[in-house]
Formats: sequence, structure tokens, C-alpha cells
Amino acid sequence: MIPRTVIRRGLRLLALALVVVVALVGLLAAAFRIQFTGDPAGWAKSTGNDALWLGHMWVDGRRTRADVEHLAERLRGTGIRDLYVHSGPFEADGRLDPAKYPAAGNFVKWVHEALPGVRVSAWLGQKVDGVLDLDDARSRANVLDGVRAVVAAGFDGVHYNFEPIGSGDEEFLDLLARTRPLTRLLSTSTPQIEPYPLMRPAARVALSHDKYWSQDYFRQVAERVDQVAVMTYDTGMPTRPLYGGHVVRQAKLALRLVPEDRLLLVGAPAYHDHGISWSDDAESVADAARAARLALSEHGRRERFGLALYVDFAATEEDWKEYASQWLIDRAHPGR
Repeated sequence: MIPRTVIRRGLRLLALALVVVVALVGLLAAAFRIQFTGDPAGWAKSTGNDALWLGHMWVDGRRTRADVEHLAERLRGTGIRDLYVHSGPFEADGRLDPAKYPAAGNFVKWVHEALPGVRVSAWLGQKVDGVLDLDDARSRANVLDGVRAVVAAGFDGVHYNFEPIGSGDEEFLDLLARTRPLTRLLSTSTPQIEPYPLMRPAARVALSHDKYWSQDYFRQVAERVDQVAVMTYDTGMPTRPLYGGHVVRQAKLALRLVPEDRLLLVGAPAYHDHGISWSDDAESVADAARAARLALSEHGRRERFGLALYVDFAATEEDWKEYASQWLIDRAHPGR
């Protein structure tokens, strides 16, 4: 039998540990909440360098020229200059079947005609935790062959989205370096940056993979691409102020880490099926936009900075209104 003194000591230690955890969570929540306070500067808004993720239907033959004209009506007068259209995914060995984007040539042509100056990138990726192994040199070579093919098909660029890439992944850096000479425009989506010390290892223990990247690794990735889009959604934050504060923190960090000659995009959640009930209420385009404005106000003017809306087929009219009222400010509203 365990002595009562040992049991009491163990219970006291457990209680102390719980108090410490609760205190740390409280401090973290307060830190995020404080970030989402104050008023953004009037000049902190869209500079016409925004982006939109598009679904696969635009390049697999389901969408027509008339659909592109309708899309153009939606986007004229907004700040959206880059379209990332889903054209994959890669196979488990890294190959990309051209049959996945048979209508890409027409789509790119129609967009260029209807929206001069808007660029179209092939959004390519795959799960890398049990499907595609980017550590395998042959697989990376196959990915590069796929990039050459989409560039030949007429895309203006390539947008990578591999998940989950661990912080410090050297093979991903190698892939970016080898991809850049193959395309005029290279962009990638990224996980969130570690907001405060020890959050990355704690999240890794809970999720069995990196939710956050270190600041140093994020900088290394940003230096190897033309555009970087931080996926500042699916945060798990339970309230709007905490979500907004989290996005402010992400944007502030990224503004310091992304070179001025690269485009930095803050992801905005134009979708409503997070998988966690409270996230649908906590995360919004409006709060992501306000958070981006607050971060930009503190950082100072930067031309190469924008929002990236995820995703066209899930976006509601309310999402578009929030984008216009909270980010475009005095630009024409979408669809007018």
C-alpha cells in the first residue's frame, strides 16, 4: 500500500501543475486578446495584392467561359491579383497526371482576357504524412516534372500546398530551390509561425506533427519563393477576439520575417466547415482583415502585403461583403 504521505504529496504536485497550466493558458489568452485591440490606420488596407484559392472545377472541364465571365464580374474592382486554382493532387510517388487539369489552357486564357493583370497559378500539393514522401529524391524529381508540365500548359506560376511540412524540413527547402528556376512565379502556403516560445513543442506533442514553424525556418522558406501565404485559420481559438489576436500575432511576425521584395499574404477563412463547432463562429474574413490591418499599422507601410481568401466554392455573400468593407475599404465592392 502506498503511504498516505506519498499520495498527499503527489496530489499537491498534481494540483500545482494544474494551477501552472491554467495560469499559462490564461496568460496566453490575455496576450492574444491584447493584440486585437485599438484601431488600424486609415491607410492600412488592400494595396491590390490579394489572392483567392479556387476549386478544381475551373480546370477539369466543369466550368465554361461564361463561368469565368461571372467570376470576373465578382473580382473586378477588388484587390485580387493572384488566383491559385487546384490542379492536383500529386500521386503518392510525386507524379502529376495531366488528365487532372485538361481545361487549364482555356481557363488561363479566359482569365487573362477577362481580367488583364490577374495571374493564374496551379495549386499543387499532397499529404506528406503517409502519402507522398518528399524525403525521397525520386518523388521530388517527379514533382518537378509535374511543375514543368503545368508551366507548359500555360499557367503563370505554381502554388505549393504540402501538409504537414515539419519545421526544419530540408527536403522541402531543396524542392523550393529546384522549382524556382522552372516557373516565373512560385508561391507556397505555410503553417502558422510559433506565436510564443514553447508553443511549437507543446502542439507537436498534442498533434504528433508540427502545427507551427519556427521563425527561422519560416524565413528560409520565404526567401526561396516569390509569394508566401500563411494559413491563419483552423486555429482552434474559441472566440473572435482570441482568433483576431492570433492573426495579428501571425501577421506581425510574418511582416518581420518575409523579405520586402516578396509578397506576404494573410489567409482569410471564407469557409464554414472547420470541423470544430466554435471555430465556425470564431473565425471570419472580417476579423482576419481587421487583424491584418492592425498588424500592418504597427509595422508600417508595405506594398507587397495582402489577404488570401480560402476558398471560392465555400465563400458566401457575407464573406465577400466582409472582404470589401473591412479590407478594400474605399475600393469598389465585389460584383459591382
